[in-house]
Amino acid sequence: MGYPSDLTDAEWALIEHYFQPRDRRGSASLHPRKRIVDAILYVVKSGCQWRMLPNDFPPWQTVYDHFSRWNKRGVWETALDQLNALHRQNNGRSASPSYGIIDSQSVKTEYASEERGIDGGKKVKGHKRHIVVDILGNLLHVSVHAANCSDTVAGGPVMARAAEKYPSIEAFSGDAGYRGTAVKFVDETLGLVLHISTKIKDGWAVLPKRWVVERTFAWLGRFRRLSKDFEILTGTAENMIRIAMLKKTLANCG
Repeated sequence: MGYPSDLTDAEWALIEHYFQPRDRRGSASLHPRKRIVDAILYVVKSGCQWRMLPNDFPPWQTVYDHFSRWNKRGVWETALDQLNALHRQNNGRSASPSYGIIDSQSVKTEYASEERGIDGGKKVKGHKRHIVVDILGNLLHVSVHAANCSDTVAGGPVMARAAEKYPSIEAFSGDAGYRGTAVKFVDETLGLVLHISTKIKDGWAVLPKRWVVERTFAWLGRFRRLSKDFEILTGTAENMIRIAMLKKTLANCG
């Protein structure tokens, strides 16, 4: 019997080729690649420690070794980007987005990890997750950095990287926290437009387009490994987010 986090055969068929070894010389792998990916998804979904992987998965050292190597090769980002294109096309849109929505989330860190800071406004000591999504909520880019870096300063490089990956992007949307420096950066450096959504003064309402990125954060909240930031390296933290979104996007493409 499998786990709810396991990939179906149809889902695995969509991404299997990304996880094949570059050099096929040498002895065959002792453990199926799918089982190793399932083990990584189990960690992200359940929030367990690597050493506490159930015994019906490959040894945790083997799983972590593959996880680390795929991090360095950029496998998670490549697979997610291609799945995003497929998901968009399945929904009758062009493969590459024309609009990006940016937001951030401050989270506590469990350890003294790199780039750690204090978000004074939210009273959080740890990291800030900056994400850019398209109109469907697909993750276009993620950056994890110290929580004490303001949105208006940190948002510029995040949008620049998203625009570099997707030259088709014509504009971005952000909340009031991106006014000032971020708007100027997008205009003068990127030659694009940053639309600012203003807060509702009286009552409550769903802000156009803003709810999309909030929904993506809600999706990420279903993965217990992301309830806090348990990673030492910010690059590893970024890939944990990509893995969660990979699972979510695979479900949408299935």
